[in-house]
Amino acid sequence: MTGPDYFQAPDYFQAMDYPTIVQAYPVGDDFVALGQRLSRDELFARQDAQFRKCLAFAWKVPFYQRLWGEKGIEPGDIRGLADIGKLPTYSKTELMASVAAHPPMGDFHGLDTYPAGQRPPVVFQTTSGTTGKPQPLIYGAKSREVQNRLLARAYLWQGMRREDVVHSVYGHGLINGGHYVREAVSHWVGAQFMSAGTGIETRSVNQVMMMREFGATVLVGFGDYVKRLADVARAEGMEPGRDIRIRMITGHIGAESRESMSEAWGGAEVYDWYGVGDTGIIAGHGPDQDGMYVMEDAQYLELLDPDTGLPVEDGELGDMVCTCLFKDDVFPIIRFNTHDVTEVMTGASSTGVNFRRIRGFMGRSDNMVKLRGINIFPTGIGALLSEEREEMTGEYICRVARIEGRDEMTVHVEVRTGAGDAAMKAAYEKILRTRLGVEIGVAFAAPGELAPLTGIEVRQKPIRLIDERK
Repeated sequence: MTGPDYFQAPDYFQAMDYPTIVQAYPVGDDFVALGQRLSRDELFARQDAQFRKCLAFAWKVPFYQRLWGEKGIEPGDIRGLADIGKLPTYSKTELMASVAAHPPMGDFHGLDTYPAGQRPPVVFQTTSGTTGKPQPLIYGAKSREVQNRLLARAYLWQGMRREDVVHSVYGHGLINGGHYVREAVSHWVGAQFMSAGTGIETRSVNQVMMMREFGATVLVGFGDYVKRLADVARAEGMEPGRDIRIRMITGHIGAESRESMSEAWGGAEVYDWYGVGDTGIIAGHGPDQDGMYVMEDAQYLELLDPDTGLPVEDGELGDMVCTCLFKDDVFPIIRFNTHDVTEVMTGASSTGVNFRRIRGFMGRSDNMVKLRGINIFPTGIGALLSEEREEMTGEYICRVARIEGRDEMTVHVEVRTGAGDAAMKAAYEKILRTRLGVEIGVAFAAPGELAPLTGIEVRQKPIRLIDERK
């Protein structure tokens, strides 16, 4: 559309409402002061007010009308955040069914709720598609910049500064991750940002050369590939910490050992944060590196039992179910089940910030393997081994097969030395048996040998499980 009505619609910067975002979602010392000042009751009242706005908008969206209507829920049944447990959860499965029924964008967005000529500007990206077909991701200007600012909040609190040179190995193209991180750093931190991308976007050898040439000081990305780049640097004759002076690593470290990651990069400080494409950052390390602080002024996080769907006690594992309290412009998110598993940490925070803390990403409930009654998360096995075995490169993949009527798992591990050592194989198997409580086999591979199976060079999230029972 063109003409006078077109120019009456708000542009991106008008729609984002910069003054309100800055006031509502503080960063730096102002954020710490907010987190220390708010009582749990005051925080809940704030969350409740935000939730009511999101709920009202969601009732206009066909996806939620259908999801809630099928459960016999009507407008007015949910009076506020205290009633949120009455609403059904949903996951990527329901979102992709929406896309299939209403291609290509699905009907989970609220773009059609706006009058002609007033449709807001949007940012369109997709998920990486690691579990199947990529999912459309749609952001309004306000919700996009809120989640950008929340990520910048975590980065700044962890120690990122405007003077840093930030090297990013998050994927780009239509994939949201790299663009999201770039916007957070460029818009709200102001540091120099190098969007190198994955190994298929910029070859690993070229990446480490760029990091040295441009003086990278901060490295951001998924832990698997971040750690691999340290090995690539050394293979090229560059010593991390001396020739590439990375002082800070922050990203999706997940089950990777922060200690081994720091050692690989010459003693860099390592921070973790958690979020998914739909929600943006949900939680992140503070300077104390003692659990991840949930961004509770913007996200309402529930931990539910994967089997019963009921809330779990603090300290127990549960699926992370997220409600975004700021997404009331285009794509409301209410009780989205990520199927990523974590636990709430107990005890006081040394920072004095009263937001809840979670352990971080501990595996996926829909990628869990049950062996002899024991729940095994393949994404966590690598860290168990690399913490105790220096010869392990950090690369591994789990194979599960049904042998003589029983499920068996073998972990294939890349090692620098000792691939034929029977005693070393027994030592690895003992670690798994002691830590996990079940017999798991181990097979060794040479450095780089597993890359075709894991996709470490070409995938944003490497494959860690091959299930041959299917």
